[in-house]
Amino acid sequence: MGYHLEGRLLEVCNCKVLCPCWIGEDPDNGTCDTIVAWRVDKGTVEGTDVSGLTIAAVAHVPGNILQGNWTAAIFVDQKASAAQEQALLKVYTGQAGGPVADLAKLIGTVVSVERAAIRFDVQGGKGTLEIGSDYYAELEPYLGATGGQTTLSDTVFSTVPGAPVFVGKSPRYRSKNAKIGIDLDIKGHNALQSIFVFDA
Repeated sequence: MGYHLEGRLLEVCNCKVLCPCWIGEDPDNGTCDTIVAWRVDKGTVEGTDVSGLTIAAVAHVPGNILQGNWTAAIFVDQKASAAQEQALLKVYTGQAGGPVADLAKLIGTVVSVERAAIRFDVQGGKGTLEIGSDYYAELEPYLGATGGQTTLSDTVFSTVPGAPVFVGKSPRYRSKNAKIGIDLDIKGHNALQSIFVFDA
């Protein structure tokens, strides 16, 4: 039966603008501390409706993103039922195959899987993400000369293959996870937002 997921993605990290990972280069600092969140606006996993839910990964990337071996903490929207949580985790751990499994393969170690209050309010490259009390990010888009939003396309790395990515920066990015060794409170660093349609 597989899955069909449509929604919005937000990625924020401690690289400077613009994130080098998307064009296959090494992180600015040699390593990268990131939050990647997927808001499912509409979707089902093996018949279970997961619309309106968010799943996020707080991760440390030890080098070039394409080499994998991320260390990650996974957060599932606390609004999810037990069946919805199981369905989302099946997709985002790669067990359900498809395009999300390619991303899941990059994670080497999962230090925790937790339910949390997640607020995902990002649309058109602007908004905020909040996960519990330890993770917070704002996003502002870059605009072109005519006022349109600056986008990336046809990149070597993408968590949303085939979709344009809004290029932005984060006026505030805060992330604290002792198990991963992340303790950030920074301003003016990289943020990207896109849309996704995943089918398997």
